[in-house]
Amino acid sequence: MLDFNEIKAGDGSLTSRVYAVLERDILDGVYPDGTSLTESRISSELNVSRTPVREALFRLEQEGLVSIVHNKGAVVRGVSSDDIRDIYTLRMQIEGLASRWAAERGTPEQLQKMREILELERFYAQKGDVQQSRNLDSVFHAALYEASGSSPLRRTLSAYHSYIGRARERSFGHGDRPLVSVSEHERILDAVCAHDGDLAEALTREHIKNALESFLAAMEAIS
Repeated sequence: MLDFNEIKAGDGSLTSRVYAVLERDILDGVYPDGTSLTESRISSELNVSRTPVREALFRLEQEGLVSIVHNKGAVVRGVSSDDIRDIYTLRMQIEGLASRWAAERGTPEQLQKMREILELERFYAQKGDVQQSRNLDSVFHAALYEASGSSPLRRTLSAYHSYIGRARERSFGHGDRPLVSVSEHERILDAVCAHDGDLAEALTREHIKNALESFLAAMEAIS
């Protein structure tokens, strides 16, 4: 939820902080599709002027997360099922490249860090702790992006990862996905550590494809 203290204590400009909190709450489902976000309401709740709120809402419109509607303010659009499919498809390509570059560029320290994360991820997956498994899945992917040695790639993939947070939550809650994901991560990391870029890229694409299929199966189960 909107947090006044978080806005005041955060990094960056006031507009950036308002934007970050609104984006997170939209992606987390705090504001479902169709919710109206007016400048007056948000500025009142955050105790900030309407100018940074207006600018933040404009940025959210550029990102496709809201639509500015006359007399209604900003209406939440969220992330559609088509958006999610597209993001997973893009991730197959870009994250495959990240794994290839990690195999070529990753330092021993970075690869060891990934191994330690993987051990924790397996521990919580075996315990059946879905929330911790999902959190550590994100940490593992972030470490992979870091090992790729590419800042533009890391920023792009981190944004995609955030945009499909709720989809990943549903995917992880379906069947034995946490344990399967750990096994897939292990094979990817083994290929990266062996400096086999071709295999690391292929395994990563397969991993993302399987995650999408798990999400679609989860959505079908609740429809």
